[in-house]
Amino acid sequence: MRWLTLYARSRQVPASLAAVLISTVAVWALARDGGGGPGDPRPPVLVLATGAMAASIGLSGQDLALDRTAAIRWVPRRAAHVLLAGAVVAVMLLTVQTMGESLATTAFIVRDCAGLMGLAALGAALLGGQYAWTLPFAWLSFSFFAPPPTSVPTQVAAWMLLPPGTAAGTWTAVVLVVAGTAVYAVAGPRR
Repeated sequence: MRWLTLYARSRQVPASLAAVLISTVAVWALARDGGGGPGDPRPPVLVLATGAMAASIGLSGQDLALDRTAAIRWVPRRAAHVLLAGAVVAVMLLTVQTMGESLATTAFIVRDCAGLMGLAALGAALLGGQYAWTLPFAWLSFSFFAPPPTSVPTQVAAWMLLPPGTAAGTWTAVVLVVAGTAVYAVAGPRR
């Protein structure tokens, strides 16, 4: 079990968990007043995006050369890291929701969390661990200001804010999580 502790510390998991918890509680507390209206998808999306951005910091270690020369298979560990981080972010929001008003459905949370972690993994592979947060942040920013989702391209652009049964939103999230996790697992974080 010592290797798991060392891995978690090298990937800044305690700091990421603290950031996820603080951001989740803060947005939940701000959304409790009903300012966004019932069914507003922006507060839960903000929680999930903040959690994915906080978890993305740990997608690269302290020394990339050491990671690349280690005598262990990194592909399954990297994939497990992305999927586990996404599960933690989703469970954090679901847990906070049990204490009061529900912000989103479980299907919405799972879909958005998976897609955002796929974006973070893709960001780590393309830009490096310290900039992995930029892709989820950029897509979140764009989706908040995108035109109304009336066509398929605009639905893909605003997939985070669509209801959980929307095919374009679901398929966009699936493509992002599969592609992002696969690219990150095989290539690792960029130097």
